[in-house]
Amino acid sequence: MFPPLVSAPRRPQGGSVISHRRQAATTAYLGLGSNLGDREAALRAARERLGALSGARLVAISPVYETEPWGDADQPRYLNQVLALELDESWSPGQLLETLLAIEADLGRVRGPRRFGPRTLDLDILLYGDRRIDDAPDLVVPHPRLRERAFVLVPLADIAPHTAIPDGKGGDVAEALSKIPFKIFGNSLKTCD
Repeated sequence: MFPPLVSAPRRPQGGSVISHRRQAATTAYLGLGSNLGDREAALRAARERLGALSGARLVAISPVYETEPWGDADQPRYLNQVLALELDESWSPGQLLETLLAIEADLGRVRGPRRFGPRTLDLDILLYGDRRIDDAPDLVVPHPRLRERAFVLVPLADIAPHTAIPDGKGGDVAEALSKIPFKIFGNSLKTCD
């Protein structure tokens, strides 16, 4: 997606030229959500931690949307956002998942018995480059419910509308979003039934 960067050649003692080329990067798209406590602060803290990771660089951040809860309506409204994180060759999908879980825990997430229950912070890998990964139940990419969730597709389309969804169904983010009825009111997003 991004051309390799070439640093200026340097001449070490001995006289040969060494060119430093950056390895091909992978762009991971991450979903961020919060509906407990200071929701804005939770998203901000997550963005700061993700942006500070070694071998990673934030390359795009969507607007924040306030959304209705999905799956279990008996809980507060969420703030949702998507960001693109460019990862160098030192990262793997499993390592990224472990890092996201650690950030969630560090920022106060306690996993309760309700699968789609309220949370201080939720970080999900939506896409990891053009890879399909099925290390169920812990790591499935593209996210298995990506195409069903306007609260993810809308902010993802804000930053990557023409990114393919490599789940075997074909199409890109904008096409998947076109199949979900939703309305946006300011920064509030409502799925229509």
